[in-house]
Amino acid sequence: MDYLFLHRDKRTFTSERQKNLLFKAAHIYWEQKFAGREPEKARKVDCEIYKYVLYYLEVRQVFLDPEISLKKLSGMIETNQTYLSNVINRYFGCHLKDLLNKYRVEYAKELLRSDKYSPEEIPQYCGFLSRSTFYAAFKKMTGLSPKRYMKYEMRAQHSESINYV
Repeated sequence: MDYLFLHRDKRTFTSERQKNLLFKAAHIYWEQKFAGREPEKARKVDCEIYKYVLYYLEVRQVFLDPEISLKKLSGMIETNQTYLSNVINRYFGCHLKDLLNKYRVEYAKELLRSDKYSPEEIPQYCGFLSRSTFYAAFKKMTGLSPKRYMKYEMRAQHSESINYV
């Protein structure tokens, strides 16, 4: 999915405009990726749930809540847990826990690149309940520990900033 972390103005990240933009992009993606290939399986209600999952992850950033669960998210979307679980499994290709961890790790990478937080502080800002869970998820998604990732990013930024004469 290409719209992980839409570029958004932090002051208006929950605006109706942002929601509409996301829904349009998600609908186009849905039509291209799912509806065209499996019209008998890709139900309209699945598309609506899919768009709301993206909205709550992308715009509302519910992944930052360490207590988020299938039950809580299904209540926000106003659907039942079975439909929500099926949509996440079928169209995102993973379980809710894995999907949340993808968003949390991407957010952690943003925070690490900002250089405002140490790797030890990051888990509490990304929705992880413990540092060990954060380190395991980060390593699984990136292949690197947070500290090694930070060093790698600093080295990459430094080499980009060198101007050759």
